[in-house]
Amino acid sequence: MSIIALIFFFLFSHSLATSNNVELNFIQCLINSTQLTTPISGSVYTRANSSFSTVLQAYIRNLRFNESTTRKPALIITALDVSHVQASVLCAKEHKLLMKTRSGGHDYEGLSYVADRNFFILDLFNLRSINVLIEDETAWVQTGATLGELYYRIAEKSSTHGFPAGVCPTVGVGGHFSGAGYGNMMRKYGLTVDNIIDAEIVDVNGRLLNRESMGEDLFWAITGSGVRRTSEQNVTDVFHVANKLDENLFIRMVFDIVNDTNGAKTIRASFPSLFLGNKTTLITIMDQSFPELGLKPSDCQEMNWTQSVLWYYNFPPGSPDSTLLSRTPRSLVHLKRKSDYMKKPISKQGLGFIFKKMVELERPGLTFNPYGGRMAEISEFAKPFPHRAGNIAKIQRFRLERKWRRSSEPLH
Repeated sequence: MSIIALIFFFLFSHSLATSNNVELNFIQCLINSTQLTTPISGSVYTRANSSFSTVLQAYIRNLRFNESTTRKPALIITALDVSHVQASVLCAKEHKLLMKTRSGGHDYEGLSYVADRNFFILDLFNLRSINVLIEDETAWVQTGATLGELYYRIAEKSSTHGFPAGVCPTVGVGGHFSGAGYGNMMRKYGLTVDNIIDAEIVDVNGRLLNRESMGEDLFWAITGSGVRRTSEQNVTDVFHVANKLDENLFIRMVFDIVNDTNGAKTIRASFPSLFLGNKTTLITIMDQSFPELGLKPSDCQEMNWTQSVLWYYNFPPGSPDSTLLSRTPRSLVHLKRKSDYMKKPISKQGLGFIFKKMVELERPGLTFNPYGGRMAEISEFAKPFPHRAGNIAKIQRFRLERKWRRSSEPLH
């Protein structure tokens, strides 16, 4: 037994020493890289650095991946310019060290900062410049910017322009855009990637490429790899009409668990919605297309686009547009979330079964995002995101654990 233990200890020590050598050689490669236009040493955080945990946790948005058992990166590089990205890619390739890129950290499974083997994080939050050209109706946005920052910069230039992307302002542009990007204007304008006309990437050989130099195949690959009522009948009706309504209208359905007036668990259905137009037009459309919902003018609030983003994210009414610039989430939770796509309406009986199971489990939730409109017009082959015509809605299943904290509280 002692011989086996000794051999195991030797093998473990040898593995640890090899890992340390790889990291040291990798860091040396970074510092000596001929790609650099600015020094990189101040942007490298090893586990021995006193700021390592702070930098790591700054963009962990799911507390499931901030446990003591969660594997930590060997080091973090907070890139300051493109040359830092190029050097990181080339040195990772040379020393066979797994690289994870992180722009906002909102991916549900922690893919940008979690791995099952030795790795490092290329953290891109410093690359956040935004150049909005209203005359051309275009913008260049760096990967480390957030959606809120992008929306704010557009609003600085125009009160009538917007951009189809998500409703969470702290989401990083890089992950959102490369993952296709959906939001409450997708029935009118499609996904985020349907509106990207150019991009820049650093390839495995450290070259900075744009759409022309990378070619169409690679460009294709990187672009996509409120009203509240609670009637069950209205819920089933929404399944039949939400994807067929005017393309300017987006009706999201959210089901969660609350206590009723007697303290018993019950289902709450909410319908946060966005209409691109005035409420008079909306009431006319709803009276003709979906009178069962019983929408009234008093249910509607007219506001500009940036205010609608803040409303959707539950900020207090009248919050200034500058709120979009905050990178601090309102709260952090232990979250598990999965997506499915609905091709046929769920029956009333089927919903009853789902609701019963949700009440039994206490903390799950369901969100339905309607398709149709522009989403049904774009070919499933246009982008790597194939879920287009034939889908009624995207379903997100989620579970919130009891552990949660305000974002102002420290991580452990």
